[in-house]
Order: sequence, then structure tokens, then C-alpha cells
Amino acid sequence: MSAPSPRQKIIEAAMELFWLKGYNSTSIADLLSRTQLNSGSLYHVFPSKQDVLIGVLEAYRDGIEQMLLEPAWAHVDDPIEKIFALLNGYRTMIVESDCTYGCPIGSLALELHEPDPQVRELLAQNFENWTNAIGRCLAAAGDRLPASVDKRALAQFVLTAMEGGVMQARTHRDVAYFDRAVQQLRAHFELLKAAAMAKA
Repeated sequence: MSAPSPRQKIIEAAMELFWLKGYNSTSIADLLSRTQLNSGSLYHVFPSKQDVLIGVLEAYRDGIEQMLLEPAWAHVDDPIEKIFALLNGYRTMIVESDCTYGCPIGSLALELHEPDPQVRELLAQNFENWTNAIGRCLAAAGDRLPASVDKRALAQFVLTAMEGGVMQARTHRDVAYFDRAVQQLRAHFELLKAAAMAKA
């Protein structure tokens, strides 16, 4: 297996540092220290810190299957349960980090109040990829959900519940805030399934 390229090293280091410290609090010196690269190597690949951010957001966008979906769905076949398996993956990260975990994309979106248009577009693409993955699960659920359900809006609602639950669990240092959000989401799905069965 070949050694990671300077670009890979920088992206992986930046992912971790932006998650731990935030984008604004991460310096080029932090990246150089973490990667053990010299400044010339870094600036050859990424001329500016903003270019590093763009690279990180592109890596999250392009890696959603490998980094997030495949691990969560490895042993789950039911499309609705896939949604809750994905949410449970976030719960695991919350618990393992003693409730300091924050969704990397959500955290960056909150931190960067007026992002550059390219950065804003990449943040939006990451959210869109996530909701599209949920949307595919909802589509696969077929007639288990009422035909009248706006599946795109429901997928966006799942994202809102996840992001809000993560943010509150982190703020309160208590996973129960995330759990209650997921419980309410589960109850909503049960009502939708019951409505679909009643019409069948």
C-alpha cells in the first residue's frame, strides 16, 4: 500500500483539526505540525487556507458512501431502519466523544456565517448528498409510507432532527437530547406507517 500523498495528508489533518478546533482557529502552522510537511509542500498543493477548506468539503462530498453510509448500513437491509442505523452512528460518536462530537459539515456551516460562494455551494452539496441518501431509503420503503408524503421534505426533516439533536447534545453534554429527537422522529415514522396501512 503506497504512502499517502501530501494532498491526502493535508486533507486528513485538516478534517481532524477543523472538527476539533474549528476552521478559524486552525492555523497553517497547525496543519504543518500535524502533517510534518514543510510550507512549500503545503502551498504547492493548496495555495491558501481557503483552498484547504474547499478540499476538505470536496472530500466529505465525494466520500459520503465510504465514510458514512457503508459503515452504518453494512448489516441493515430494511430501508427505514437504514435511516435509524445512520442516526445511531451519530449517537455512537456522541457517546464515544463524551458529547463533544459535532457534525463536521453542520459545525462548519454554523461557523462560516458568510462563506465564499464556492464554500457555501460545497456545504449545500454535502447536505444535499445526505438528504438524497435518506430520500433513497424513503423511496425504497414504497407503500409502507403514505403516497401523499413529500419524501424530499421528510428527508430534510430527518437531517434537521439529526443536526439539532447533535448540537443540543453537544451543548448540554448529554446524549439524551439527541435520543429525544430520534424518539420523536421514530414516533413520526410509526404514525406514517400506520396511516399507510389504514389506507391499504
